[in-house]
Amino acid sequence: MDTLLNILLQAETKGVAIGHFNFSDFLMLKAIFEAARDLRVPVVVGASEGERKFIGVHQAAAMVRSFREQFDFPIFLNADHTHSLPGAMEAAEAGFDWIVFDASALPFEENVRQTKAAVQVLKSLRPEILVEGEIGDIGTGSEIHDVAPDLQRGLTTPAEARQFVEETEVDTLAPAVGNMHGMLKSMIAGTAKKRLDIERIRAIKKEARGFMTLHGASGTDDGDLREAITAGITTVHINTEARVAWRRGLDGALAKQPNQVVPYKLLPPVIDSIKQVVAARLALFSQGRRARSAS
Repeated sequence: MDTLLNILLQAETKGVAIGHFNFSDFLMLKAIFEAARDLRVPVVVGASEGERKFIGVHQAAAMVRSFREQFDFPIFLNADHTHSLPGAMEAAEAGFDWIVFDASALPFEENVRQTKAAVQVLKSLRPEILVEGEIGDIGTGSEIHDVAPDLQRGLTTPAEARQFVEETEVDTLAPAVGNMHGMLKSMIAGTAKKRLDIERIRAIKKEARGFMTLHGASGTDDGDLREAITAGITTVHINTEARVAWRRGLDGALAKQPNQVVPYKLLPPVIDSIKQVVAARLALFSQGRRARSAS
């Protein structure tokens, strides 16, 4: 099976993006895996610090490894938004393939210092592991928000991106380019979409040169996502959309079977609801090939 690094290199060459979806339980993981396997595209699943605390670090790694080994399928595990070195080391030692070391809330120079140190430690533990750093402000919490935070002052500049990548030696960079964690209620209702600064993405890619990850992509305009992939985004993170699908699937199942108490009879609609969202996003990210070849 290809390594995660080779998967990203292939995506870069083809002009597509790899989908990254967070999971909080086995239902979400199963739905993500089945959607990717149906479409025959590689996928990354992520578990944030909160999700890892709920699932268990080693348990999350074991579940993903079981899917990978049984089906010989390229599914990879990311320790999403890890804010401490001990937490990053724990995930690395448990077998995670990718670590997002997120010190973006700190001043730039301190972010550089801590991220550089994290890269050195994690690579010494497992040379093949990928480490991502983040700069800029994309808000916090993959939740439903009433209003959007003012993110304009926290946008990543190309010069910052170049300096950050050169000094930290991260494998992947997560910039702030108009993306935002979570979704607004208006986005859930379908009356608003997130919009991305495509020219900023293109300029950052030119300076930083490496792989780029778009966090907080739930609720983003489809056209902007395609253009972002063409401009240089390699991985796209979706979380809130899947969580909304989880809730809608559960609400629908409970409404149809109010007296049902058998989990395996009640929960399949939840998996189906999540699969629909994941499959649609994976199909969209795979369209980047056509968009980039035409540019």
